[in-house]
Amino acid sequence: MSNETSSPARERGMGAQGNGADPRNSTTGSAMSGSAPADNAVSKETRRRVIAASFIGNFVEWFDYAVYGYLAVTIATVFFPESDPQTGLLLTFALFAISFLVRPLGGFVWGHIGDKVGRRTALSLSILIMSGATFCIALIPGYDTIGIWAPVLLLIIRVVQGFSASGEYAGASAFLVEYAPANRRGLYAAVVPASTAAGLLLGSLIAGLLTTLLAAEAMQSWGWRLPFLLAAPMGLIGRYIRTKLEDTPVFRELAAEDHKDKAPVSSLFRNHWRQLLQAVGAVLLNAVGFYVILSYMPTYLSSELGLGETESFLATTVALTTYIGFIFLTGMLSDRYGRKKVLISASVAFIVLTVPAFALLGTGNFLVIVLVQILLGAMLTLNDGTLPSFLAEMFPTRVRYSGFAVSFNLSNALFGGTAPFMATLLIAATASDLAPAWYLVAAAVVSLIAVALSRETCKEPLRHE
Repeated sequence: MSNETSSPARERGMGAQGNGADPRNSTTGSAMSGSAPADNAVSKETRRRVIAASFIGNFVEWFDYAVYGYLAVTIATVFFPESDPQTGLLLTFALFAISFLVRPLGGFVWGHIGDKVGRRTALSLSILIMSGATFCIALIPGYDTIGIWAPVLLLIIRVVQGFSASGEYAGASAFLVEYAPANRRGLYAAVVPASTAAGLLLGSLIAGLLTTLLAAEAMQSWGWRLPFLLAAPMGLIGRYIRTKLEDTPVFRELAAEDHKDKAPVSSLFRNHWRQLLQAVGAVLLNAVGFYVILSYMPTYLSSELGLGETESFLATTVALTTYIGFIFLTGMLSDRYGRKKVLISASVAFIVLTVPAFALLGTGNFLVIVLVQILLGAMLTLNDGTLPSFLAEMFPTRVRYSGFAVSFNLSNALFGGTAPFMATLLIAATASDLAPAWYLVAAAVVSLIAVALSRETCKEPLRHE
């Protein structure tokens, strides 16, 4: 691996910027070895377009995951009609989990493209593949029409979606962090989980609307297909916006100085394996919490607790709306107090409060359920709103995309995509509605240890090496 050199004058300029000095006093306007570019090197208009491109792309990616999760009961009847309701639901969530198994492979591929070719290229390709695959789900005939080929085709398309999604979250986070002002990287990176929640919110609204307006027969026949059809136009809009942007300043400088890594994934495992392990552990709470609280919850409320489907979607919609606001607050808190303090606070909150919160859900009182979901969402934002900047800052520019993508997708493949399946399975095995809560507590303990062993990154300049 080649090492970048810098003169003492350049190093003094980087140190001043990293400590919060006015970047306009720096003698250079580009990213030097180990630091981000001067803040005035990027216009406000460019940053606004970067935020918009990152938001809409991630929004499209996760809108699909929301729709699939929220319409799981209907999808189960369409693709597994011969199974009893719980078995059909388990099979539907098993397909959801299997699609995540390809995500580590996608992390390697997209990480290589993002670190070697460019962040913009990887993000433009991923959104095109994802929106196309999502659109194809709407075209699959049901089991009654083509038999076993229906779930087989659904599985194939879900695998393609999992491969595509593995490059989106990591790439958008790295893109925003590398464009952000040095003292606002947490706030800028919070756009990624906020866009994820916005995709979930739209999915919840559409699923709730369809469930309310359409009879069960219409939903099973054609109603469930409508949300998936929306993916194509939204994906094309997101791709168009992304192709109009330049790659990030730090990546362009790395490319200009010929310091890109020829094998970034290999370098990641060889030189940054400790950070990789810490990152996988830190992501665990996010992986389990995100899919249990924001994706699986409507199914949990309706199938396990007996709440009406309309009420379940409404409660989740209210919680998601407040969640988006909490995300940006968390990003600002992490910029002010540090990534580790906020992430540790998230783990402690889940360890102490999750089981009592799930016990309150069992009361069946709608107002209590909404308030509990808001609380759980707020707890999750402490992790979710901080994690993108934490992971992006943990790895140097040469392997930033790879480090983020591999760690994030490995943890999500093992624990995130399986969370709805495990929650349903644990409830069936233990006959306890609190089983998902204890699963969340275990994830929080692991994340607490991983974050405690990591170093603080928010006050440091971005590194190239």
